[in-house]
Amino acid sequence: MTRDAVQRLKRLAGDLWWSWQPDGPAFFADLDPTAWQRTGHNPVAMLIDAPAGRFDTLAPALEARLEALESALAAHLEACGRGTWHDRAGAPLDAPVAYFSAEFGIHESLPTYSGGLGVLAGDHLKSASDLDVPIIGIGLLYRQSFVQQVSDGTGRPIDHFEAHDFERLPVERVRDARGDEVRVMVEVGAAEVVCGVWRVRLGRVSLLLLDTDRPENPPELRTITARLEGADHRVRIRQALVLGLGGVRALAALGIEPSRFHLNEGHSAFLVLERARQALLARAAPDVATALEHGRARNVFTTHAPAGAGHDRHPADLVHEHLHRLAEVLGLDREALLSLGRWPGEHGHDAPFDLTLLALRSCARANGVSALHGSISRQTFASLWPDRPVEEVPITHVTNGVHAPSWQAAEWREALAPLFPPDAPLPTATDPRWTRVRGLDDATLWATRRRLKERLFALVEARGEERSRRLGHPHTPLGLDPDALTIGFAHRFAPYKRATLLFHDGDRLRGLLSTAPGPVQVLIAGKVRPADAEAHRTLEELFQQTRDPVARVVLVEGYDIALGRAMTQGVDVWLNTPRRPMEACGTSGMKAGMNGALHLSVLDGWWPEGCDGETGWAIGDTRAYESEAAQDAADAHALYGLLETEVLPLYYQRDDAGLPRGWLRRVKAALASTTPWFNSDRQVQDYLHHLYAPG
Repeated sequence: MTRDAVQRLKRLAGDLWWSWQPDGPAFFADLDPTAWQRTGHNPVAMLIDAPAGRFDTLAPALEARLEALESALAAHLEACGRGTWHDRAGAPLDAPVAYFSAEFGIHESLPTYSGGLGVLAGDHLKSASDLDVPIIGIGLLYRQSFVQQVSDGTGRPIDHFEAHDFERLPVERVRDARGDEVRVMVEVGAAEVVCGVWRVRLGRVSLLLLDTDRPENPPELRTITARLEGADHRVRIRQALVLGLGGVRALAALGIEPSRFHLNEGHSAFLVLERARQALLARAAPDVATALEHGRARNVFTTHAPAGAGHDRHPADLVHEHLHRLAEVLGLDREALLSLGRWPGEHGHDAPFDLTLLALRSCARANGVSALHGSISRQTFASLWPDRPVEEVPITHVTNGVHAPSWQAAEWREALAPLFPPDAPLPTATDPRWTRVRGLDDATLWATRRRLKERLFALVEARGEERSRRLGHPHTPLGLDPDALTIGFAHRFAPYKRATLLFHDGDRLRGLLSTAPGPVQVLIAGKVRPADAEAHRTLEELFQQTRDPVARVVLVEGYDIALGRAMTQGVDVWLNTPRRPMEACGTSGMKAGMNGALHLSVLDGWWPEGCDGETGWAIGDTRAYESEAAQDAADAHALYGLLETEVLPLYYQRDDAGLPRGWLRRVKAALASTTPWFNSDRQVQDYLHHLYAPG
């Protein structure tokens, strides 16, 4: 292998397409296992750090794997527009959809995400690449990214923000035909900020990221894109301006005219004002009302906010302070500007400005992210359409999905490969081949489940050792048992997620576990927002549960994509306990189901659509309660009952071969049901057919 091998490795590492290929992560891990772990699974940084000559020669097996990946990527790119899913569907989009999101979770090597919203956006782009649906992502490149959390000796979280060197990330500066950096200017109040533009390659699609940490900007403007989390109203408004205005201007600078503008949550809603400004300057509309209406026809808005919460609302004076220059160009006075983001009847001087309302008023098509969430959203926003019955409020739904190649363990993809070609989109749930999944060999399936648990436990043990070293404590092995029923819970510790519901009645839980037919262990992971005091208390309470000698509870630090992937692949039961109807969708249970874990969840978000009597269990019912305390008590009671009478007996009911046949029937049902229906290929296809292509 010659010295050009390093350039070949850099080209492959620079396109995150490798991250969802069957041999992509494994290839880079085998290339240098120590560097792979040290860099957080970042091959770009691995290659930068490597001593001169380190990769000039590769073992023949690695050389063959590199050639196979290179050939597969070349074939993927060369097929663009020819024989792909989008081509066979009649190529309904002749120009890309511009997909705006404040965060994108592609892979742990690109930490531009915080939680489920970003991971969902990343999965959307990856499926678009697989299907050859023309989409270009628009987001922000954060200097310090998301908060990384560890805990002290008492369970209190310690927040750590790592400053990232962009040259060590899988991003590249966008340059024009002359080789100059592409930059855009954005007005933030009386000042102007210079934004750099970066590209992330994702196979057939790209993601553009803007950053303000440039020497041309004064310090207070350089820090606009410093952090994804923990920002105050002033910084969040400025981030929204950079994302919305700057994103549209970056597309224009590159000569890209999108067919649709997709607003993934309200963070990018200011883009509708920039599009109106451009229409007025081009004399394509006589006034701002006409400009907004013309732009509205090409705008799609997805709300992920749960009922009554999660909407980005800002003080009126702060909004006017930052948008008054743009408002003047548009011919809007203070009240006309603010009315675009206020509820009907809110005319007071201090009434806040809601970006969700601006988006809903400015987008011809809008959707929630599950059937239940669509219904809740129609009720929530009915007053914006006072002349329509609630059921006719123009908010539909597209249920979220997850990217199967990214989240489903390679073992399951190999098991399904004889039924479904691995390089083709997954067939729909009605395809009769899915019934053959139920014929998988029980012994092989059980051995696979055990292997995935052992892999998860090795990661958990490694993180436990790291915590002991950090605290200066001797490490006691956790001793997790791959034969024990393992329950997983990995979510953000928002109050409505009710991470402590399992421990609502400690005496009953301990009694249940002490009489169970076999051991039970619970793995919990998550993060708290830096300013969320109630979530901090939740984390401390969970830490106390780890000291209970009866309840075998392990709190795993460092929740990120890598840990989330391992947990959804390795646990037996996925626990989800939101306070209904606060969960817009939730996708972690989909990832778990694709890996044969059974879902134990409140009937919220996607679960009313996914709970078919075989793939898991429903906690409680759908009735309304007189108080949150009553709801918590009822749901905890139902949870204990399911564990005691159904979950534990079924798992530990074994035949002469030591196999839980009844449990494995449900595992196969989860694989056969969740994989085809709740994947992001289906999600992107739904957006294309129902929200992108019409009109």
